[in-house]
Amino acid sequence: MNFWPPFLGSGIKLEQLSDDYRHALVSLSARWYNRNYVGTHFGGSLFSMTDPFYMLMYMQNLGRDYLVWDQEASIRFVSPGRGRVTARFELTDQHLQAATTATANGEKYLAEHIVSVLNADNEVVAEVSKIIYIRRKARAR
Repeated sequence: MNFWPPFLGSGIKLEQLSDDYRHALVSLSARWYNRNYVGTHFGGSLFSMTDPFYMLMYMQNLGRDYLVWDQEASIRFVSPGRGRVTARFELTDQHLQAATTATANGEKYLAEHIVSVLNADNEVVAEVSKIIYIRRKARAR
């Protein structure tokens, strides 16, 4: 993923991804090409660093019997982002159980996750709300 053009061009780096796709850590270092007019992290880069992970994590854990899509996302900027920032993603047994239970009869399930983008002092720079659409495929029921 570190060579995926949207990440490579923004300076986003996947630092860790567990073998079971349950935990991920992503970082973004401030560079001349990803700063905004006032010298802080470009908001689009902060948003991009959170984009695909929960969708991919659910897809890998639920398997091919499920449709999984990013449905909605929003970002709330809390403080100026400078230096290196990180975002951590965690997918628990409870998240997966909620998804499989809610979709057992073909209903959709909207899983919401809040991702905090943190600076080096563990202060919140931005909070991103991700809503993931999950539905069991008809042929899998």
